Amino acid sequence: MGRRLTAGAALVAAACLPLAAAAQEGEAAIPRPQQGPLQDQTVVIAPFLTLDQDELFDESLYGQRIEAEIEDASAALAEENREIEEELTAEEQRLTELRSQLDADEFRRLADAFDAKVVDLRRRQDTKTRTLQARRDQERQAFLQRILPVLSELVRESGAVAILDSRAVFLSSESIDVTDAARRRIDRDLGDGADLPPVTGDVPKSGDSLDPPPQAEEPSRIELPARSAD
Repeated sequence: MGRRLTAGAALVAAACLPLAAAAQEGEAAIPRPQQGPLQDQTVVIAPFLTLDQDELFDESLYGQRIEAEIEDASAALAEENREIEEELTAEEQRLTELRSQLDADEFRRLADAFDAKVVDLRRRQDTKTRTLQARRDQERQAFLQRILPVLSELVRESGAVAILDSRAVFLSSESIDVTDAARRRIDRDLGDGADLPPVTGDVPKSGDSLDPPPQAEEPSRIELPARSAD
């Protein structure tokens, strides 16, 4: 269920905490393990951390709930589209059968009304699809807003100045990847997020911003066989 949560080069997590003591002594900061709030997670002291944001969302309880809800809604919409398609196909068949019984003007009036109905239904269903896709974007944006305190906590504990998107890093030590640590804390603090109040305010911009993820696969559209013109 891998989907992009950002295309930016870095996710700067709130507070910048320079290693003042080391700078005053003219010493380079040396990464070393430090026990974090979660007993099973060691936080490494380092100027930069890395994070796989797709994995963070996809593997969290919060992200799994969102994806399950959207998949259910997408399946329901696809089924609705299939039912509409069947109804329109049957209606078109009835109209075709009436063609020999009606004069040209009356048939044209009924045919035009049917065509307008098809266009309107397709427009409505396409709007539902776009709304569902927009929901995925909005939910991921809300997720980022909610997890910033967790990421800030990791930054403070590590003495880092930024969290980088792991996809933008050519080579790094696995010890500075905090994806698993962040996910565990998010699961602990947010759970699946179902009972949380709506997110208010703007999602952070610049380094903290999210690029829209790829669009979800659209539910099947309403398709009808082409009807020959008079």
